[in-house]
Amino acid sequence: MASDITYHDGPVFSRIDDSPAEEEPPSQPATPSNEYERIGGRTGSSFFQTLIHLLKGNIGTGLLGLPLAVKNAGLVLGPLSLLVMGIVAIHCMSLLVKCSHHLSVKLGKPFLTYGDAVEYGMENVSWLRRHSVWGRHLVNVFLIITQLGFCCVYFVFLSDNVKQVVEVANGTTWNCHTNETAVIVASMDSRLYMLCFLPFIILLVFTRNLNFLAPFSSLANLVMAASLVLIYHHSITNISLPIDLPLVGRAKDYPLFFGTAIFAFEGIGVVLPLENKMQKPQNFTMVLYMGMAIVTFLYISLGTVGYLCFGENIGGSITLNLPNCWMYQIVKLLYCFGIYITYALQFYVPAEILIPHAVSRVSGRLELLVDLSIRVALVTFTCALAVLIPELDLVISLVGSISSSALALIIPPLLQLLTFHNEGISCWVVLKNALISLVGLVGFVAGTYISIEQIIKRNHQRHNDISFQVM
Repeated sequence: MASDITYHDGPVFSRIDDSPAEEEPPSQPATPSNEYERIGGRTGSSFFQTLIHLLKGNIGTGLLGLPLAVKNAGLVLGPLSLLVMGIVAIHCMSLLVKCSHHLSVKLGKPFLTYGDAVEYGMENVSWLRRHSVWGRHLVNVFLIITQLGFCCVYFVFLSDNVKQVVEVANGTTWNCHTNETAVIVASMDSRLYMLCFLPFIILLVFTRNLNFLAPFSSLANLVMAASLVLIYHHSITNISLPIDLPLVGRAKDYPLFFGTAIFAFEGIGVVLPLENKMQKPQNFTMVLYMGMAIVTFLYISLGTVGYLCFGENIGGSITLNLPNCWMYQIVKLLYCFGIYITYALQFYVPAEILIPHAVSRVSGRLELLVDLSIRVALVTFTCALAVLIPELDLVISLVGSISSSALALIIPPLLQLLTFHNEGISCWVVLKNALISLVGLVGFVAGTYISIEQIIKRNHQRHNDISFQVM
């Protein structure tokens, strides 16, 4: 997930970097000597630059919610599950790269997007060929859901953290873990903060050229990295001994763990654009394994030490548990600044998928008006969803279960079966891929159901408590 970088589609990545558009397929068939030709070439990104982009594309707000995910799974089962999920996520990313490379060589194309790969993979199966375009549409739909879901999470994250900083400054901080009524009041107030952020975020997404945001994005990455260092330091140095936490969580809470964890690991959308833009794409496999190993270590370590530090009182984001001293209030504000800038990056993908189709239907004078109107509507939509569901942990779990599980776990194994349908696939590969997709599907259904159930339950509880206070 999750993520500071949102180059989920080839054309999007190219426009951000001002690279040439997709070239026409070469007249001659691809050969082993040119099979690794991509749009990056000599002007593409280096090994280190690609590694940094991969880290940026996988480290975001999802990381801060992992201590609560570990709580839902248990002190032992949680980290072990994160390790297994990390291994499976890396495997699915490598499958996507393998399939894309095979299809691009077969078709003589310089690069393929995620949607392209699914569409052309479906064309390998005769009875799916007529409907292959729906494969591209399906991927785009899940990308839109995922990115707009990230934007909803950002609204909730910004409001919760800024509200907490303001309350500390005013000397009116509530203990949200021991006072049930305080949680209701805080949730109601957080919605007002979301509405306050709305006009500023609308102005932010009016920036259609992300090159203008590049300096702010770099600054945001630095302050978020510094904030993470301070969060790690506080968590590690404040672990209470002896440790008395459940090793295995409740079974009914495990789907919430799944949704949060897959939300954090949903960085598969950046894989193909990064591979396409690399100077030496044949080295991308090493970048992928090295980068995702670092990401998995960060996820497991922060999830574990955060839960060890704050125990059963851990919040939807670990930043909500930080001390009320000035240093950690600055940490929250710095991270909020990074998330604010990142909103524009996450928003870019659904905007680039939806807006061109709408603009192409109107005359030149109305193009700008339609463009800006859609941007306002999409931002307002994400704000409205955040207002309706002001629960950070449940929003993360819901977004992860619905869309991230499909993009990261369900589709890649199926894509391999489609891509190599006519080239012989062992029974072991079929069983392995079927198992991964089945796990993703079960997580999709169970995580979505439990998340929605908990949202409804908390909403009823909120209304009951408000009625009780009025009486």
